[in-house]
Amino acid sequence: MRELVCIVCPRGCHMQVDEDLNVTGNFCPRGAAYAKAELTHPTRVVTSTVRLTGGTYPRCPVKTSAPIPKDQVAALMSALNDLEPAAPVHVGDVLVRNILSTGADLVVTRDIPQK
Repeated sequence: MRELVCIVCPRGCHMQVDEDLNVTGNFCPRGAAYAKAELTHPTRVVTSTVRLTGGTYPRCPVKTSAPIPKDQVAALMSALNDLEPAAPVHVGDVLVRNILSTGADLVVTRDIPQK
């Protein structure tokens, strides 16, 4: 029996999931779906920063446009070390399409003008 706290909504239901993926303790169906996905194929939206050349700030905040498999998060973070876009950048700019073949794009989350 595994115990999870649902993060889909602010309610934070404490759920129990048995070996047959039967979920109890959830208040809504979204909690059950979250628990099953978390135990069978966990994913995460990754937020981080990358170095930026010629901007008013030395780093640029980024995030994945969709959740990626949890087991690829470390590889993604390593790949971010090799990126160094040039300013200016704008919210929504895609720095890398289909990063690590995950189907998610790496997008900028803040406007940063050129120095």
